[in-house]
Amino acid sequence: MPKIAFLFPGQGAQTVGMGRELDNELPAARALFDRAAEILGFDLRKVCFDGPAEALESTDVSQPAIFVASLAALEGLKLSQPDVVENCQGAAGLSLGEYTALVFAGSLDFETGLKVVRARGQAMQAAALATPSGMTSVLGLDESAIDELCRRVAAHGRLWKANLLGPGNIVVSGETSALAQLEPIASELGASRVIPLKVAGAFHSDLMKPADDRLSEVLATASISPPRIPVYSNVDASAHSDPADLRRTLVAQVVGGVRWEDSMRRMMADGFDTFYEVGPGRVLTGLLKRIDRKTGCTSIPAR
Repeated sequence: MPKIAFLFPGQGAQTVGMGRELDNELPAARALFDRAAEILGFDLRKVCFDGPAEALESTDVSQPAIFVASLAALEGLKLSQPDVVENCQGAAGLSLGEYTALVFAGSLDFETGLKVVRARGQAMQAAALATPSGMTSVLGLDESAIDELCRRVAAHGRLWKANLLGPGNIVVSGETSALAQLEPIASELGASRVIPLKVAGAFHSDLMKPADDRLSEVLATASISPPRIPVYSNVDASAHSDPADLRRTLVAQVVGGVRWEDSMRRMMADGFDTFYEVGPGRVLTGLLKRIDRKTGCTSIPAR
């Protein structure tokens, strides 16, 4: 009997048109977009389906958009493969996707989750605008080499490990001045590629510090229940059941690194052998293949 886990994508997975077919074909998905418009005060459906891409890519819009589109994809899976959903025994989400995982696990209800995600996106967008910064994917270096990269770039500006995604696949966050000097130093250390990411700022770094305070305030009043299945945290690759621990790790995630590879290896060590990526894109499917080629992951897109 397979041990099933669901993975939910984070920011960057958004594409114009996501969720359109589900909205047209599935009343449960349509209800999510209707309710989201009421909660958010703007037509999320229109932004998801019609764009423009610049609007959808704004952090305060993309985060609730991916959250809702992923849950719409989950509704499609409930209809097409109810046994898979019923037998799912664990979940994880990349950054923002951790909130989607907690909704699926019954720790947050849809309205609470969407309100928290909206506030999180707004706070992170504001923090990003406060300091010129960004994120860059560095391929081909291990964690110790990335530590050395951060030390050597420090003369030009601050740089942090942000997302530890898989073997030789680490994303760094930093001030624009640091990122501008990154490529030659990374190449000297043995990096195979350096890819600037299209994001608003240095997420999962100390430059998000004002945002974690705001998120802490929002989560303090949010109703959170123990999840019915384990949800593995980005910050420590562990599953937490106490609501106070969930609040703490969700706040820590804003400025802390995302330990995605560690989370996947912990889940596999705990017996999970069958994964489903639920939501827009196939990033998590690709990452899992690089972490362990023998472990399968099926993509359930937000079509």
